[in-house]
Order: sequence, then C-alpha cells, then structure tokens
Amino acid sequence: MPVAASPVRRELAGIGLRQPHYAQVIEDPPAIGFVEVHSENFYADGGAALAVLGEARARYPVSLHGVGLALGSAAGIDPWHLDRLDRLVRRIEPAFVSDHACFARAALEVGGAVVHANDLLPIAFTDASLAILCDNVGRVQDRLQRTLLVENLSAYLSFDDNTLTEADFLAALCRRTGCGLLLDVNNLMVNALNDRVADPLAHGRAFIDSLPRGIVGEIHLAGYCETPDIVIDDHGSVVRPAVWTLYEHALQRFGAVPTLVEWDTDVPALDVLLGQARQATERLARVPR
Repeated sequence: MPVAASPVRRELAGIGLRQPHYAQVIEDPPAIGFVEVHSENFYADGGAALAVLGEARARYPVSLHGVGLALGSAAGIDPWHLDRLDRLVRRIEPAFVSDHACFARAALEVGGAVVHANDLLPIAFTDASLAILCDNVGRVQDRLQRTLLVENLSAYLSFDDNTLTEADFLAALCRRTGCGLLLDVNNLMVNALNDRVADPLAHGRAFIDSLPRGIVGEIHLAGYCETPDIVIDDHGSVVRPAVWTLYEHALQRFGAVPTLVEWDTDVPALDVLLGQARQATERLARVPR
C-alpha cells in the first residue's frame, strides 16, 4: 500500500483548521506542523471552503479527519461517502486520513433501508464487531490505496457482551488490517471519568502501555466539559492538566508521534489555539530522537 504523501514535521504540533481562522492561517502562516480538517466539510465539487483547503495544502501537510465513514457498521460503508472521500484524497494528497471506531449506519428491519445516525456510536469489543470493523477498514484502505488511522472513541455507554479490552480490540484491528491508530488521549480521560474509575490517570497509563509500539500514527489532544452527571468530549476548552500528563506518558512509549490540538466548539482566537499547540511542541521537543 503506498505511503501517504506530505511528511509531517514531527517536532511541531498541528492544529485543527476551522473557519474563524482561515484568513489568518492562509495570510500569515504560523509555525505549526500540519493542519487537520473534517473531511465531510469539503465533499462539494467546488466553492470557497475547498479553495481555502487548497491554499492551506500549499502551506502545510493536511490531515483529513472524518466523522462519517461509520467503520463499525454492519450495514457497511456508504458507497457515495467513500467515493467523495476518495476524490478529496486524490485532490489534496493528505499526510493522514482518519476516522473513528464507531458505527452510525444501520439497516431497518422493515424495508431494509439504511439509516445514518448523526452521531459517533460505540461498538462492542467482541470478535463479531472486530470482524465487521476489519472488513470496512480493509475496504476503505483498498479504495484509497493508503493506510487509514482509526481513532478510539469517547463513549457514553458500553456493552455487557464485551469479550476484549478496548486496547486489545484496537491492537487486533491494526494487526489484521495494517491500519494505524489515532490515539485520542482526551478520550481516554473522558471515558475513565465517566466510568468512575478510582484513578483515571493510572487507568489511562495502563491503556497506553497495553498498546503495541509502532501502531500509533497520530495523537489528538483537546479539552472536555464537566457537568454534574457526565463528562462531555466537546473540544471546547484548553487541554486539561491530566490529559497533558497522559500525553507525556504516550510520548515516552511511542516517541514523537505527530500531534494535533482539536478545538471545535467556542472556538477561541487563533493565538489561544497556537498556545496550546506550542505546549504540545515543547513536550515533543523533550522526546529523545
């Protein structure tokens, strides 16, 4: 399978490129390693957004991060969605292409129509779910002719019939398909807090330590929101101290993995986002070569 184009400078963290920052990033490019966009926002055949992405691609490596492939769905991959992603990949030649270990597509019992939920829904960690996920990831990689990165999910429910740990499940996925893992460190903390584990940091470290070296192709950092009842992965604030601690642990285990700071709600001034990226870059600089 061909290696992805546009190598990323691993010593510089990247940022999610969002509409409020388009002009600043294009006109006065900051010192960042890469930019990441949500693939589905650029599926149109033309328009201003696609033009901006082309301008960004002329300045930085681009990561295409999807939210709609629904890789864990027994109903399979939507052909139209995969067609559009393939066209975008060929146009942009991204450094990374990624999506989530989730399902969103399901066939109705009556009539057989396939519906697509507007959410990233968790999957069971079973052999049956793993087989479905592997088949769908394989189909995407065969079509794109490149390695796909699959992200661990922030999940707000779990299944009683789980037979594998999440880390073992994801490791098996990477081993069987040759895909990589997009390790979202914030999601590890969100899940640990919602599961009310006694020591969330120790839980996150154990998850990281149980992953094989060499499978993590990108790391995501973000902020979360705490409510009286639940912790929400809203990407709407600075990275929490505990998440930085887990990130440092991940770097110790996996090395200087390309790292991105996500910020999707209550998007701040660009300087705030760049400040978060600089904190990640400082930690990357301390990783032995």
